[in-house]
Amino acid sequence: MTLNPLRVFADTGPRKLLAGSRRFAMAFFVFVAITSSANISFADEDGISFWIPGFFGSLAAAPQQPGWSLTSIYYHDDVSGSGNEAIARAIRLGLIPKVTVSISGNADVHAKNVNIGFIAPTYVFATPFLGGQVSASLLMGYGNNDTSLNAAATATVDHLSPFSVSIARQQDTTGFTDLIPIFADRWNAGVNNYMVYLTGDIPVGLYSSSNLANIGIGHGAIDGGVGYTYLDEKAGHEFSAVAGLTGNFENHSTNYTSGIDFHLDWAAAQFLSKQVFVGPVGYFYEQLSPDHGCAPILCPFESRVIGLGAQIGYIFPVAGMQGYLNLKGYGEFAHDDRPDGWNLWLTFVLSPATPSSTSSPPPILTKTPRS
Repeated sequence: MTLNPLRVFADTGPRKLLAGSRRFAMAFFVFVAITSSANISFADEDGISFWIPGFFGSLAAAPQQPGWSLTSIYYHDDVSGSGNEAIARAIRLGLIPKVTVSISGNADVHAKNVNIGFIAPTYVFATPFLGGQVSASLLMGYGNNDTSLNAAATATVDHLSPFSVSIARQQDTTGFTDLIPIFADRWNAGVNNYMVYLTGDIPVGLYSSSNLANIGIGHGAIDGGVGYTYLDEKAGHEFSAVAGLTGNFENHSTNYTSGIDFHLDWAAAQFLSKQVFVGPVGYFYEQLSPDHGCAPILCPFESRVIGLGAQIGYIFPVAGMQGYLNLKGYGEFAHDDRPDGWNLWLTFVLSPATPSSTSSPPPILTKTPRS
């Protein structure tokens, strides 16, 4: 994801770097302690998570230009799943009893046309906080989810005789997403950049437990983590990685609590000029603890997926401001208890231009995007 493509590097020196690293570590461990002790979940209902893998990308931890910026994102997702992820959807809809003790046959769920437009106004503060640069964003969106569920199975409930079920459902839902506030603090020391972030889900989007296709997730969540960016300006080399944990609150419509999730987004880039870069992208998503409230036949219900892809970015001036366009796509594999497929991100960012400098610009780039 891109929230502000401009960076302002200033070598803070070893003392400030050490202090920043200590604050960075302290902030992360405080988050872990809160997540572990709060009354939140110990996997993901229907195989759908709060965190969208691939959210962070290149230059995630690099400092940004102070002031307002606006990010616009088109997100397309096409995934399908069989087995547990399809059966879980059927049980939530009441099409198969939750007390089912065995099931055989075929079940498939396909979210074949998920299209969401996001916007994220961001403000980057000029005044340091804990020696770092603070930013605050609010991600909101509107979109469409077209999902189908098909099953032909034989199930057994308790000690009763087996029964057959045939399911063929399709739903096309359009509405607003949940609101997602995002707060981050960044520290810089030469080619090394560090970040901590905290975000969460405010469940105000379109959701109903009787819907096959939803836009919101139906429950609150809290997520936080750490990031690192390596950037060699002279050579135009860049690598970023952001790791985080998600804790989920109970979905009161279904009395279901998703588990704790770990996610890792990474990206690498080679700048071909001051305006264009290309490189690989990827993510790893792993559920660390099982859901609470899932059907006994499904528990433990723990999601996993890996994604790999590529990106291209382009930087250009726009009426005295900075424009940035990024396209990246992922193909997924190694999934478990979660649909997999492919997804596409098209991002446009409009942000303040870097102030003019009397010193010579670096040989590769003077303004750098974060995708």
